Amino acid sequence: LELLNKRAAVAGQIGKVKADQGGEVFNASREEEVLNNILGANKGPLAEVTLKAIFRELISGSRAVQKVQKIAFLGPLYSYSHLAALERFGESVVYNPTANIATVFEEVVRRHADYGVVPLENSTDGRIADTLDMFIRTPQVKICAEIRLRVHHHLLANCSQAEVRRVFSKAQALSQCRNWLSKNLPQATLHEVASTTDAAKLATSELNVAAVASRQAAVKWGLNVLAQSIEDSPFNETRFAIIGPSDSAKTGSDKTAMMFQISHAPGALADVLTIFKGNKLNLTWIESFPYPEAKGEYVFFIDFDGHRDDPKVKKTIAAMEDTCEVVSVLGSFPHAKPSDE
Repeated sequence: LELLNKRAAVAGQIGKVKADQGGEVFNASREEEVLNNILGANKGPLAEVTLKAIFRELISGSRAVQKVQKIAFLGPLYSYSHLAALERFGESVVYNPTANIATVFEEVVRRHADYGVVPLENSTDGRIADTLDMFIRTPQVKICAEIRLRVHHHLLANCSQAEVRRVFSKAQALSQCRNWLSKNLPQATLHEVASTTDAAKLATSELNVAAVASRQAAVKWGLNVLAQSIEDSPFNETRFAIIGPSDSAKTGSDKTAMMFQISHAPGALADVLTIFKGNKLNLTWIESFPYPEAKGEYVFFIDFDGHRDDPKVKKTIAAMEDTCEVVSVLGSFPHAKPSDE
């Protein structure tokens, strides 16, 4: 206990230095380095997930000594966005659940929140359109970190599985469990609600109703877990972006996200991709998205291995600026490993 408090006192002194120099309290690259050092030194018997949980809260509490941060996310509480935020920021922050993704961006832009957590893509359902749309509308917002959450859906209810007649959940959750639900609950109808948390609330107050939601939601609302991990894909994963006023420093294991527009000319996209091939940069994600201000126009979103300060990344960005009509760097951030909710 004495050592933990000494560590927190040092964190408080560092916070004063950061404040004097205009630095940010949350430093994704440094926190990633600390966690990697801890996990690399671990010889057991404590599991990695245990150590990550311990140090996540220690870092969260040390950050709070410097400043209690406000984190906006797509709510309500115990939604998967909330679980992703907890995974990165811990308990020692003020959480601000919002009704939609646009509001998360607006809270960050207006500095009502220090950071926001928004879903970026799902391994089953693909891109999150509302998030991409907001990056187009607010290009000043940067990605400073990513969270990869292995999403496990559970069937929650206060009745038996045979008695379930209606199943409520968010559209994406129902989609990710469609095969399991049709096979195991053929007698039940499926109903979309705004969030998995709303579904859990309904299951507490209505007869013969079940929810597809997280285990944490079951604990929160006092529901029984009738079936565990009912998602159709065992690799179901959602990637979240932490957005803020700036991106992250270089760690040596980084990604950079960008968006760009190109002319309607044969081979225009191929020309852009050739730049990455020539500079030996590995693309890890690419999406085309309709440009909301002009019919028939598209914006492309990509991320790739490397940091914006790397020489070959700088060379690539310069070449893209010569080739594309519009180029915007959304940020560089540390590679994240998947975490279980």
